[in-house]
Amino acid sequence: MSFGVVQRSSGVRLGCVTAVSVTTGAFSTSARTRAWIAAAVFVLLSTPHISAAIAGDVPELEGYRTDDYRAPVPLTLKGARTIDADDAEKIVREGRALFVDVYPRAKKPPNLPKGTIWRDPTHMSMKGAHWLPNVGYGVLSDEFEDYFKTRLATLTENDPARPVVFFCQRNCWMSWNAAKRALEWGYTDVLWFSEGTDAWQEHGFDLVKVEPVP
Repeated sequence: MSFGVVQRSSGVRLGCVTAVSVTTGAFSTSARTRAWIAAAVFVLLSTPHISAAIAGDVPELEGYRTDDYRAPVPLTLKGARTIDADDAEKIVREGRALFVDVYPRAKKPPNLPKGTIWRDPTHMSMKGAHWLPNVGYGVLSDEFEDYFKTRLATLTENDPARPVVFFCQRNCWMSWNAAKRALEWGYTDVLWFSEGTDAWQEHGFDLVKVEPVP
């Protein structure tokens, strides 16, 4: 993993953009103006600081998120510590915490033509992280709940006090779900890296190819 220096702004000030044209006493916008506004909104929503501002309006759930997993997430998870890329770098250097990537594994498409060879897409993650795919869904099958519980116990060497960092990508509820589930199983030092691999790369760090924990 290579470390670099990334210049980042300390904040973003939002403004309100209004584009109007006057036509016989009414306000209207041209198709071109509407397209420009839509593009500007898309850029704003893609900006990390804007995403964080939107996330501030997202409440924590009592239970688990069970649909629309790629959406703005809360800023917090009760019982866990939310960390950013700076915190993650320090924790990596300390070398005690376990980093768990819960990005879902792509499913083999049904009804592939006969003779088609299916290859899993390459998944890139933080160096040293353990990939436990499909454990961040709101509802887990018995098979995946057992997989998650047993692998987590093995990776932590049955130490519920071992620091565990859960992550995925930015605006991914799966890492929130997984961290919440670990808390309910009795893990006492749960950390949630809410912006995950997106923030890690933006911070100047490399991602590496990883394979699922068998």
